[in-house]
Amino acid sequence: MKPATLSDIKKALTTLNHKEISELCVRLASFKKENKELLTYLLFEADNQAMYIKNVKEEIDHHFSLMARNIYFAKKTIRKALRLTNNYIKFAANKQTEVELLIYFCQSMNRCGLPVHDHPVTENIYNRQVLKIEKALQKLHEDLQYDYGRDLEILKSYQEE
Repeated sequence: MKPATLSDIKKALTTLNHKEISELCVRLASFKKENKELLTYLLFEADNQAMYIKNVKEEIDHHFSLMARNIYFAKKTIRKALRLTNNYIKFAANKQTEVELLIYFCQSMNRCGLPVHDHPVTENIYNRQVLKIEKALQKLHEDLQYDYGRDLEILKSYQEE
């Protein structure tokens, strides 16, 4: 079965009434966890971006608090925290949220107490996130670029050490 195009789906949704659309949403949410998480964000958290960012930061902290002292297991925890962070960034679809969460993720990597910059895998994860921050930062307003740019310079100073 070939899926319909997005424009076809939009046209079909305009012909449905409110009850039918809500039934489709509930059915869609029951199939995949990510769909349910996205609907949760859109329905309950999208209107308060500051609280959403605070909750995501707490979840990042939680994952870093579970990190083992063994670098092999620490890498797995870092990857899991990054995967969750990227998921939350995708839900928000907001460049400012992306920059703020990625900066916080990198700061958490620096604070975790492991020699993150001494191991190639963790160093590469860190460097890729810094590049993503730079790229997203270019799409923000000048004032925000300046504010977040200072944080980015601090993160870059960790790279050089």
